[in-house]
Amino acid sequence: MSIPTVYESNIKSLPLLGRGKVRDIYAVDDDKLLIVVSDRLSAFDVIMPDPIPGKGAVLTGVANFWFDKLAHILPNQLTGIDPESVVQGEEEKAQVRGRGLVVKRLKPLPIEAVARGYIIGSGWKDYQATGAICGIPLPAGLKMAQKLPQPIFTPAYKAEAGAHDENISFEKVVELVGAEMAEKVRDVTLQLYTEAADYARSKGIIIADTKFEFGLDKDGVLHLIDEALTPDSSRFWPADTYQEGSNPPSFDKQFVRDYLETLDWNKTAPGPRIPAEVIAKTTAKYQEALEKLTK
Repeated sequence: MSIPTVYESNIKSLPLLGRGKVRDIYAVDDDKLLIVVSDRLSAFDVIMPDPIPGKGAVLTGVANFWFDKLAHILPNQLTGIDPESVVQGEEEKAQVRGRGLVVKRLKPLPIEAVARGYIIGSGWKDYQATGAICGIPLPAGLKMAQKLPQPIFTPAYKAEAGAHDENISFEKVVELVGAEMAEKVRDVTLQLYTEAADYARSKGIIIADTKFEFGLDKDGVLHLIDEALTPDSSRFWPADTYQEGSNPPSFDKQFVRDYLETLDWNKTAPGPRIPAEVIAKTTAKYQEALEKLTK
C-alpha cells in the first residue's frame, strides 16, 4: 500500500497541540497524544519548502524498530494503539498510515541526551579548540571521525523553537533535573547507544552519535520519547567506506546539506527550493538505512 506524501498533516477530528520541524502533535485524550511524522525536512534548523517523499514513514519504521529492540532497557512512549483508530474518515486515516504514533502523554525532561562514539561535527570543532568535548577531556592526537576510547555523554539544553540547542555540562543537568535523575539519564543514554551501535555495526552501519529525549510519567518513571536512533536524530555512516581522518558520507540529509552549501543562502528562513535529483538521492538514503537495519 502506497503512503501519500504529507508535508503538513491536517487532522480535524483531534485538537492540534503544535508542529515541530518534522512532527505534528495532536491530543487524543488526557493520557495520550497522536504524533504524525511528516515528510518535512529541516537543514541548518530551517524547514525546507520541499518534502522528502516517504521520509516520515522511514523515520517511524526505524524508531519503532529501536523502541522494540531496546524496550528491555527502559519503557518507551508507545501505547500499541493503531493510529487509524483515533482519527475519523479515510482522508485522516491515510495521513497517519505508516507514519502515525499514539503515545503516552509524558512530561519531557528539558535536555537532549547526546551520546558520541566518534569525534565529528561540533564535537570535532570543540576538540580542536579545547582538547575536550563539552568539557570532557580527551586524549591528544585524535583524528577527525576517529572512534573515541569509550562513548561519552554530552547533553544539550533544549532551546525554544527556532533557536539552536545549547551544549551544557553534566553539572548543569544536575541543576535542571537533580543528581539522581541526571545519573540515570547519563547511564541509560550510554547503554542505549552502546547496544544500538553494536547491533548497527553488524548490519554495516556505524552510529557515530545520536540524541535521545526522555519524559516522566505521573509516577516519575523515566521513558524514552520522541524518536530513537533515526537518520534524523543520529549520524549513520556506511561501515564499508569509513576512514579515520575524513568526514564520512551519511545515511541522512547530507545530500541536501551539501547542495545548500553551494548556494548563496544565509541559512535563515525561508529555505530554498530543493532540486528533484537531490530529493531523490535523499529519499534513497533514508530507505537504505531502514532496509539495512531491519532486514
